[in-house]
Amino acid sequence: MTYSKEKIGRLVEEARVHRSVYTDPELFELEMDRIWGHSWVYVGHESQLAKPGEFITTTVGKEPVILVRDKADAIHVLYNRCGHKGSKVTARPCGKNSVFRCPYHGWTYQLDGKLQMTPHKIGYENTGFDPEDPQFSLRPVARVASHRGFVFACLASDGPDFREFMQDTIATIDNMVDRSPEGEVEVVGNCLPYMHDCNWKMFVENLNDAVHPMVAHASVGKATEKLMKSLPEGTPYPPEAEIIFPFGSAYDLFDSMKVTTMPYGHSYMGGEQSIHTGYSDIPGYFEALVAGHGEDKAKTILSRNRHNTTVYPSFTIKDAVQVIRVVRPISVNQTLIQSWHFRLKGAPEQLLHRTITYSRLINSPASMVGPDDWDVYSRMQESLQSNAAEWVDMHRYLGRDELVEDSDLKRAPGTSDLTMRNQYQAWLEYMTVETAA
Repeated sequence: MTYSKEKIGRLVEEARVHRSVYTDPELFELEMDRIWGHSWVYVGHESQLAKPGEFITTTVGKEPVILVRDKADAIHVLYNRCGHKGSKVTARPCGKNSVFRCPYHGWTYQLDGKLQMTPHKIGYENTGFDPEDPQFSLRPVARVASHRGFVFACLASDGPDFREFMQDTIATIDNMVDRSPEGEVEVVGNCLPYMHDCNWKMFVENLNDAVHPMVAHASVGKATEKLMKSLPEGTPYPPEAEIIFPFGSAYDLFDSMKVTTMPYGHSYMGGEQSIHTGYSDIPGYFEALVAGHGEDKAKTILSRNRHNTTVYPSFTIKDAVQVIRVVRPISVNQTLIQSWHFRLKGAPEQLLHRTITYSRLINSPASMVGPDDWDVYSRMQESLQSNAAEWVDMHRYLGRDELVEDSDLKRAPGTSDLTMRNQYQAWLEYMTVETAA
């Protein structure tokens, strides 16, 4: 099927979407071009490139790229494609190089991507080959932006600039970094990868779906509650119990947290309150934060607690626990989720321990929560192939959104389907803007 603007438009209605948006390989390929090729996608963090020559490899949509720091300390995002025959110049996930050298014919590139040398130059004499032609270098992506160390790239030269695209999600990044007494964060270790047998949109939609925890995660929530009730009075709850317990909370708690949406498909849950609000204090942390920022600012920083801030389509960040999850689409029914963990510079090491504990309990393939979601995603991916019904419903709290004064933000009870409706409005705008009628 070839999708016209009208055909794509018929796939999304006010409160439902057609099942093919999750299952059609042709739509997936269009998404890679029109959504992932035109939005700002998270690439990596500058702390992963502490020294000149250090690099990481990843993808923007399905495009392989290299994030690298050059000898002049500048950050580049380059297509991982030799200008000669098109081989990836490096297959390593990370490393440190003085140059990039293609393993096929030995073309060599400077860290900024410029072609440095081709072997056996005599073969190019009087052929019209111009080594200065940019097509023979490692090509840079169209646009790169970094905010407080978080690097994003856009493959398209047109469209909204970085600040316009990010909207109020910038505040979540700022809050996470400000939670460091030194105002800086750094990536710790490698990512925690988790391959999901589902379309990428299922994971992104689930981030701020507050109806599923008390169903999909009911068993772990009840087990944790039982443990907490069994402890002798006055016994501190284990940190693992503090993390898991909110997943068994009632609908009222999540409704009270509220959910907020903004243009380009972004959203967050919580604000002053989230499932992380009740965590125990870490000894010495507040004092360190006051020493770094002053008492008033320290209190303001800690008063902000967003549950999941979703930067559509690729990135979700938890400021209160210093974890990000990055979406890497593989195919129409397979998605890699990468969880990265951050150290707050100048903060007690116990905070980093809580960050990693949280991720192992929630985000790991062997965790107490993540496999519940994986199981449901895989069930949906399989059953949506069925002809039993054509549509996926998103009616919850329809028509009860509130506009936030003097902004483009919309707000609704936390169990609303507002975030999903907002994502599909963005999906529709991306998918139809360049499609001929």
